[in-house]
Amino acid sequence: MSDDPRPYHKPVRRPAELFDRLYSGDDPAEVSRIAHSTAAALLARVREDPDVDVVERLVAFTDRHGIDDIADLWSRAPARSLPGALWRLYLLQLMIHDDPRTAALLFERGRLARSGADEVVAGAPTPAGPDELVTLIDTILRGLFQGDFAVALERAASFCRIVAAGAVQLADDHDVAEPARASAFTTRALRLDTYAEDLSGAAALWRRDALA
Repeated sequence: MSDDPRPYHKPVRRPAELFDRLYSGDDPAEVSRIAHSTAAALLARVREDPDVDVVERLVAFTDRHGIDDIADLWSRAPARSLPGALWRLYLLQLMIHDDPRTAALLFERGRLARSGADEVVAGAPTPAGPDELVTLIDTILRGLFQGDFAVALERAASFCRIVAAGAVQLADDHDVAEPARASAFTTRALRLDTYAEDLSGAAALWRRDALA
């Protein structure tokens, strides 16, 4: 063991309710201005010169620092805006990192229940276990900073649709014996479906150079 002091890191707080947590602000106009300006400045700076170390620090940000700092900046932004899209991607990453086994179960059940192109667009291997889904969401987030931004959003949207379908399946499984658990999965499914629509809408706006 080393006697050298370990560097201090802010505690990572990741309770389940953070998945849809909203933050308040004294001045909504100022909060909105800060959200949009910080998101635009960050994305422009990194995409102009996508240094690998910087990109990896951004991908790992919530693991090292938690979600609160990002939430303070972006959680109240409109869903189909640049900060709103970034916020939803980080929340999705948080959901998978926090409980990859459940995420993998939801994805597999949703993959079997759905037809269409979402499985191909999301880009997950078949079958996708917990480790594969952690890798997938980190790859999607990495694509925001050093790839095709709209494609990254569309991959995330497809992933949300598949996992939402899986949550519906699990809600049905628990409907009689565990109604509270069934209700929680139904709520998650509705939220993920909404995220899928928002992320797809943000991708379309990005392609029109209208995502601000």
